[in-house]
Amino acid sequence: MLWADAKKARRIRTNMWKHNIKFHQLSYREMEHLRQFRRDVTKCLFLGILSIPPFANYLVFLLMYLFPRQLLIQHFWTPKQQIDFLDIYHALRKQSHPEILCYLEKVIPLISDSGLRWHMTELCTKMQRGTHPAIHDILALRECFSNHPLGMNQLHALQMKALSRAMLLTPYLPPVLLRYRLKTHTTVIHQLDKALAKLGIGQLTAQEVKSACYLRGLNSTHIAEERCRTWLGEWLQLSCSLKEAELSLLLHNVVLLSINYTGTRR
Repeated sequence: MLWADAKKARRIRTNMWKHNIKFHQLSYREMEHLRQFRRDVTKCLFLGILSIPPFANYLVFLLMYLFPRQLLIQHFWTPKQQIDFLDIYHALRKQSHPEILCYLEKVIPLISDSGLRWHMTELCTKMQRGTHPAIHDILALRECFSNHPLGMNQLHALQMKALSRAMLLTPYLPPVLLRYRLKTHTTVIHQLDKALAKLGIGQLTAQEVKSACYLRGLNSTHIAEERCRTWLGEWLQLSCSLKEAELSLLLHNVVLLSINYTGTRR
């Protein structure tokens, strides 16, 4: 399966080079394949580096057996491991949710516009009460996330660390690299969203829907397919309304749209 993925990724890359096609111009499935393959290759390269010293390959086999979640890609997980490991990863990113909501509450006094300040207070109150927010409640705050105090370039180091954990990215980097990785990761998701909106959610298989939801912050392993499609539709409605300067709002939606969604495990 990994070899087949590599050949498909090579075909896509060759086609991009021949026809001068950019990443964001690819179809949804081609974009998603390249994104996932890039992550898989990173893990494989790490194992390859560990195997370089003489006889180290024996140690690598032992490490793969002891730490399959950290060292092996999903092709090598059993069906039970896939569910268990996705639950573990979601539990890790969920630990950052209260911290991210706390930062949103802290910036309320910094919002100069009284109307936006009221909307942010209402949103935080709803989130604390366990209410799933409506799309228009979130979009009403887009101005706060494009400039001060929550624009991508205005986020503080601790905020970026919490958001990185929510995106399953390493938080142990300098602030400059944290900001760059968050921007890059969010931009890719935004491009995927546009391609998916063009394709249509109805064209996705059940597994593709659940994978798309999981990437965007929802623990879809224990939610019915139809509810996943409904949630993904809400996400696309919001994402496709945003401009590039407002991607900080898309980044925060990993928490805002998933934390109180009906059927999500607490």
